[in-house]
Amino acid sequence: MSEGLEEPRLRLEGEPDEERREDVTEIQTEREEPEAPPAEEEEALPAEEDELPRLRGSEHAAGELRVPDGYGVIEGEPTGGRRAVGVVVARFNGEITGELLASALDELERAGVGREAVTVVPVPGAFELPLAAMALAKTRRYACIVALGAVIRGETPHFEYVASEAASGLQLAGIETGVPVAFGVLTVENEQQARERLDKGAEAARTALEMADVFSQLRAAAGSAPG
Repeated sequence: MSEGLEEPRLRLEGEPDEERREDVTEIQTEREEPEAPPAEEEEALPAEEDELPRLRGSEHAAGELRVPDGYGVIEGEPTGGRRAVGVVVARFNGEITGELLASALDELERAGVGREAVTVVPVPGAFELPLAAMALAKTRRYACIVALGAVIRGETPHFEYVASEAASGLQLAGIETGVPVAFGVLTVENEQQARERLDKGAEAARTALEMADVFSQLRAAAGSAPG
């Protein structure tokens, strides 16, 4: 009798234990599932990292300026015509500045500026460019000035001083005289970077001619304005 009674008791006691273990397992599973990181969040991280380079690149992307219809626009053209152009060029780093000068002169010729209308003024270095540009502009013989030079970083802070003074001095020359002065001075880390930017000579020439045309239009508009 005792053995027969013990068997049902073992089953009755065992069955509830198994049911409770299953219930507990299900509850733990339900609680643990929300704690696992969602698959979407793990996949989203690389996507964000992939977007960063694209965002940085777009900061310097070239684009076309469009002015809405209905507004008056005075826009210059990089054409020569009868304009006289002054070119100041630094002799320092002459192999580089000589290439910049050739690039600028070729561009002026393509724009229709004759050789007889161009005056080239070599100066010792980039630091002297503003003085020469100011002197040329004050003669009132030139519609615009092209400044060319190359400042390459060295082991001392000299680079920062020369580059900064050249930039601010050339801007001041244009502001004080009313004659456009185009900045064609390379400020680079090494000679290789300078050689990769030799087209800046032509770019400076186009900029100077375009600004000269803008100034000419502004003077014409001011002269025709009612008093």
